[in-house]
Amino acid sequence: MNMIKTTVLSLAVATAMAAAGQAVAGVEANIGATSNYIWRGVSQTGDGAAVSGGIDWSSDSGFYVGTWASNVTWTTTPGYELDVYAGFGGEVADGVGYDLGVIAYLYPIGDAEEDFTEVYLNGSFGMFNAGVAYTIDTEAGGDGDIYLSAGLDFDLGNDYGLGLGFGSYDFDSGDEYTHVNASVSKGDFTFAIDKTDQDDAAGDPRVSVSWGTTF
Repeated sequence: MNMIKTTVLSLAVATAMAAAGQAVAGVEANIGATSNYIWRGVSQTGDGAAVSGGIDWSSDSGFYVGTWASNVTWTTTPGYELDVYAGFGGEVADGVGYDLGVIAYLYPIGDAEEDFTEVYLNGSFGMFNAGVAYTIDTEAGGDGDIYLSAGLDFDLGNDYGLGLGFGSYDFDSGDEYTHVNASVSKGDFTFAIDKTDQDDAAGDPRVSVSWGTTF
């Protein structure tokens, strides 16, 4: 797996999967733009801007499939990321939600060894959310990477929201790092700060401003 991926749910991808996981049948598309595409605490665009978009189909049963794409620069040949995913989401009790699925991260213009696949399980209860992702397939031999995350989302009223998040990446190679995130949203706009515990410039705080909507 490429160095960035071996030393790092993209908010936009996580949002797309969460929307798809709702038990509402139909097709939904999403588009977005950000000043810095940050995934699990690490910029995928060399601290540059990104545009993204995707489409999801979900059934009343909670089953969903979808795809999402964004430009990236970390790959051997700068190009784009294409995610393809499927899963099942719903509630096990009043207010207790779950989302179980599989997602393939593909980089068609890059090296085939940069592609990888994960299975994931996300849960939510009220303002609390948590998840785990496990790498099951990669051409580079990094099977067994584990990513754990947890967060809190607060509704501040008047269309404002506050999000706090923590993530920990433990790689099969023995490397690991953690990161924290704080964000404030207003409608379709989000201002976020991300920080990892990596050495040198990789651990510097990253600020991003994003916009995204579904239709």
